[in-house]
Amino acid sequence: MTVTPFSLCGEEVTLAHTVEKRDAEFIAAANPATMLALLDELETKEEQRANWFRMAQKLGEDLDTAERLIAELDQRLIEYAGIATREARRVAELEARKVNLSKLSVGEVMHMTGFSRDYAEGWCAGNDNAIHEIRTAGIKVKES
Repeated sequence: MTVTPFSLCGEEVTLAHTVEKRDAEFIAAANPATMLALLDELETKEEQRANWFRMAQKLGEDLDTAERLIAELDQRLIEYAGIATREARRVAELEARKVNLSKLSVGEVMHMTGFSRDYAEGWCAGNDNAIHEIRTAGIKVKES
C-alpha cells in the first residue's frame, strides 16, 4: 500500500491506495504508442466490418434477384408444362384416331378417272404402298 499526501481545499489530505502488479503492468502497457496501435487496429476492424456489411448487402440483393428469376422461371415451367400436357393429349388423340384411305379396285379407279388400266393399276399400287408406309409409321388406317 502507498500513502500519498496532497492538498484539498487548503487542507492536507492523505490518500492511501494499493498498486498491484497487474495495475502496474497495464499502466506500463498503456502508453501512447500502444494506444495508437490499438486505435489503428480498431479502425481496420471497422473498415473490415463495413466491407463485410456492404458485401452482405450485395449478396442480399443478388439473392433477391435470383429469387425473382426463379419465380419467373417457375411460372414459365408451369406454362410449358401446361402446353406439354395439352400437346401430349393432342398427340394421343391423333395416335388413337384412324386415317381414312379409300381402297378402290382398279375398275373403280378407271371408272372414276376415265384413265387407262395401267394408270389405275399404278394408282392402286401407290395407294397400297401409302397404306403400308402409314401403318409402318404407327398410324392406324381405316380402309373404306
